[in-house]
Amino acid sequence: MNGQKIGLEVLTSDPSDEVLENLSQKLHLAPEFVKFFSLFLIRKEEDGEISVIKKLENYESPYISMKSLPGLHRVVLRKNFWDLSIETMLAEDRVALNLLYTQAIWEVERGWILTSNDIRNKLSSLQSRGEKREYLELAKGLKYYGFMQFGECWCDYPQKGMRVLIGAGNKELNFRVRLQTPDASSSSSSDSSETLSEGSFRVTRMRCWRITTLHAEEESEALGGIIRPGPRLELSFEYLMAKDRLQWITVVSDQAILMSACLQAMVAELLAKKGPSTIPKLPNRPWSFMRRDGTFHRVRPVTRSISNDAISDVSVRSQDSSVSRHDEGRSSIKRLSGRLSGVSVKGQNSPSSPANPFVENHAFDCIGDDDL
Repeated sequence: MNGQKIGLEVLTSDPSDEVLENLSQKLHLAPEFVKFFSLFLIRKEEDGEISVIKKLENYESPYISMKSLPGLHRVVLRKNFWDLSIETMLAEDRVALNLLYTQAIWEVERGWILTSNDIRNKLSSLQSRGEKREYLELAKGLKYYGFMQFGECWCDYPQKGMRVLIGAGNKELNFRVRLQTPDASSSSSSDSSETLSEGSFRVTRMRCWRITTLHAEEESEALGGIIRPGPRLELSFEYLMAKDRLQWITVVSDQAILMSACLQAMVAELLAKKGPSTIPKLPNRPWSFMRRDGTFHRVRPVTRSISNDAISDVSVRSQDSSVSRHDEGRSSIKRLSGRLSGVSVKGQNSPSSPANPFVENHAFDCIGDDDL
């Protein structure tokens, strides 16, 4: 994240997990710590700001993903966890400590981590002396440490058409809403000043969320009638405002998919902490997914009886091949179950689901009176 370039000899088609493995070997990062870091795609905006576009999935080619997007993009290495207690373990490794330290410096300089002038001077002094552990310990106590910050976007809370800065971290989405307040020193009613009103939406109080794509001819409720050209992404989540009141809150942002990924990762960590018993098992029912044209397709899981009937009609040689493919299918279903352990996707074919598929938050089931 500090702009240092590291050259790797990889193929343009190599997936990100292989590129990450090669990078960790070149950095001499301990193999057991590689899982706590990931490759991210970032973009430099026209005003010089840096936006994190997405976390590269294991199957993605970093080179192809970077070249397929317009503008200046780079692939960077960032930490990939939300539980800050993990940093205590990582700090014992020299390379991991340096990666955490480098990212913290970058976020302080970019203003992602808020500091006062006094704290900034102390951090600069620690940085000049190369005291990395002390720098991180001081930075951990600062606001927004460990948060992923997003670019300015629009939301419909507390009212439609609000400009907002959003950060994800500490098991919440933090909103800093830009409010226009009348200027008391001016006699003109049209004069106003801008203030930031801050609030947080805790992950454990989100029942579900969904992502919607709006095109140029569609008007977003969150924009309050403001027209923006081109397609837009909306992230909507249903939030428990009170014991008997749920409310949908919508955010319009080009980084909506990244926001959703952050929510999913925080939920997965919460469920993992509570133990395997809280992680829901993959239900034995058809799955639905949405095609690009908006239609839905249902996939039925492979059952043992179907496989046995198919095997009985073929030769011994074909039987071995079928069993192998069946085992691969079962293995794929297990891997899918692991990836969806924290969430479940509902589609239009479900009688109780809305028109757009949404992600159900299983950490919401663990909510208690103390969370309200």
